[in-house]
Amino acid sequence: MITNQHFGEIPQSYLFSEVAERVRRFETQHPEARVLRLGIGDVTRPLAPAVVEALHRAVDEQAAAASFQGYGPEAGYGFLREAIAAGEYAALGVDVSADEIFIGDGSKSDSANIQELFSETARVAVTDPVYPVYVDSNAMAGRIGSFDGERWTGLTYMPCDDTNEYRPALPAKPVELIYLCSPNNPTGTTLSRDDLTKWVEYARETGAVILFDVAYRAFITGDDVPRSIYEIEGADEVAIEFGSFSKTAGFTGLRCSWTVVPRNLRRDGVSLNAMWLRRQSTKFNGTPYIVQRAAEATYGAAGRAQVQADVEYYLANARLIRETLEAAGVAAVGGEHSPYVWFRCPRGMDSWEFFDALLERAQIVGTPGVGFGPTGAGHFRLSAFNTAEATQEAAGRLASFLATLG
Repeated sequence: MITNQHFGEIPQSYLFSEVAERVRRFETQHPEARVLRLGIGDVTRPLAPAVVEALHRAVDEQAAAASFQGYGPEAGYGFLREAIAAGEYAALGVDVSADEIFIGDGSKSDSANIQELFSETARVAVTDPVYPVYVDSNAMAGRIGSFDGERWTGLTYMPCDDTNEYRPALPAKPVELIYLCSPNNPTGTTLSRDDLTKWVEYARETGAVILFDVAYRAFITGDDVPRSIYEIEGADEVAIEFGSFSKTAGFTGLRCSWTVVPRNLRRDGVSLNAMWLRRQSTKFNGTPYIVQRAAEATYGAAGRAQVQADVEYYLANARLIRETLEAAGVAAVGGEHSPYVWFRCPRGMDSWEFFDALLERAQIVGTPGVGFGPTGAGHFRLSAFNTAEATQEAAGRLASFLATLG
């Protein structure tokens, strides 16, 4: 055998592919229907004017021999790494240096690739429900056993539901890798300062490494929710953090992200910062220059204000969705520090049953919670990434649909 057998062990139907197929079938059968999409987390607002201006300037630079840029540094250009260090970390009073920041082409790629730094016997823990990439990338590496139709036999699940306010408990058995996401995808919930302190202390005691995803940090409002795990003392010895411009600045098509690997983070006497640099230098030629210039523009005064306006636009959509659910007697979480709203399906419906009913009777697309892990069964996610007009219309349809369920 020359192929990687672990690919064949992963369930064939990727969650969002199945959603897309069901929507395609419905639209083929009902061409007159106006389907409103509150499912996949893609943005709908155009790029901020400051970002577009930066793109144009960078393209013009590429047209002149004196300013042309070819291969760039694999870890990212210094101008963007320094802008992130200042704008994302120094602004929080957190000491992260530019040489601890690595520019990537999306936190999906970065969080999937990071597992390559660890042995195939490293034990993994994930919150449940969970962003599927964390699980599937480790399955491809043969690290989490076999799939029994519901869960992976070698994976430690940390269930999150309304019984624990969607906050994961510490692993019941020893693990080396822990995936955490705050604000969380899919539940939209956040980890408090006390929560993160507990996790950092656990990792320092056990030697585990926390892989902390902050792709949605821009949606945090107020100061009571940490925007970075490095706000917690000692986190630079135990945590890698992933950030992204995709949802913050609408870069889902441009692709730009960052990963912080602190110099203080060492395991087995080896610097993980040096390992990640080696990995990126070997397998990645860097994010395009013009995209990095565009990302840099989000830290200027104009860019920051424009991007923040878009974040507030989506948060208004999220509040409307949550308020609509709660007015119908459906308890929901998320939508406060997050563009996602998560809830238990009414009347004991399972996730796909509710998906089909919502699509067929209200022409609204959401995401079945069961696709995010076993504890997601019987739950559902709605996304605020649509226009205000479409979200308003969807809210009306959703209210009417829920009323028919009683």
